[in-house]
Amino acid sequence: MENWITEIMNTYGYIGIFLLIALENIFPPIPSEVILTFGGFMTTTTNLSVVGVIIVSTIGSVAGAIILYGIGLLLNVDRLEKIVDKWGHILRITSKDIHKANAWFQRFGVWAIFFGRLVPLIRSLISIPAGMSRMHMGIFLLFTTIGTLIWNTLLVSVGAVVGASWSDIVGYMDIYSTVVYLILAVLIVLFSVFYIKKRRKVRK
Repeated sequence: MENWITEIMNTYGYIGIFLLIALENIFPPIPSEVILTFGGFMTTTTNLSVVGVIIVSTIGSVAGAIILYGIGLLLNVDRLEKIVDKWGHILRITSKDIHKANAWFQRFGVWAIFFGRLVPLIRSLISIPAGMSRMHMGIFLLFTTIGTLIWNTLLVSVGAVVGASWSDIVGYMDIYSTVVYLILAVLIVLFSVFYIKKRRKVRK
């Protein structure tokens, strides 16, 4: 996939970066780390500029986030509640759980959006619950843009500094992603155990 990404960026420049980053937000398995660090490296060998790559990649990220936000609007809480009423018993989820999760996101969603944009995989998917909870579009765009700008600036700048060694940074980002995923997995397990115990106490 790296060869395909770098070929598109070499061929289409800013347009290629925009399209790849927008696609990366919609299809998370495409690694933004490769796009951004290689984009930074390209500023040392082409007429692309660091500022230009950062701006274009940020616009692409926000465009992709808006699409996922729109999907979240279609998967609103009421529709999700109907699905849970029909199939939720399999995962032991009730419509009440959905409303609790929605209330939590409405309360803390702004910071979830901001910090979520700094976490691989989560940075893309976090836009869906924002749409589902009907987060104000202006607030969503503001914190999405700020978080995205920080992420993009960091990786593009590092790619520009290390030059031809940009692929080494991708390796370090893979380690970062793995650590983040492990932490998230542990938190999910702990939350699940806590939730199950709490429900058992309520039933008793």
